[in-house]
Amino acid sequence: WYQRRVRDELLTLEIIHRYVELLDKYFGSVCELDIIFNFEKAYFVLDELLVAGEMQETSKKSVLKAIAAQDMLQDETESKTGLDEMADKKKLGLAGGLP
Repeated sequence: WYQRRVRDELLTLEIIHRYVELLDKYFGSVCELDIIFNFEKAYFVLDELLVAGEMQETSKKSVLKAIAAQDMLQDETESKTGLDEMADKKKLGLAGGLP
């Protein structure tokens, strides 16, 4: 019983350490403000690392690749949404310049 408990505690510390390493690589030098203002990104990193409380991916490179792909997808979606909003404003005559 005691050995299992110690092993579980060490595994938990290892997972936390891996999460901090990933955050540090993703944000550069991670600080509290990075997590506060980019909570969804920090949560996504955790989601890529763990599933149902178990380590899903042990490779930092794989996790960072998945995060980079998600960032690209999000950027594409935001730029498309921004273009759609501009087109809608232009139709309504709300955009700058002459209608």
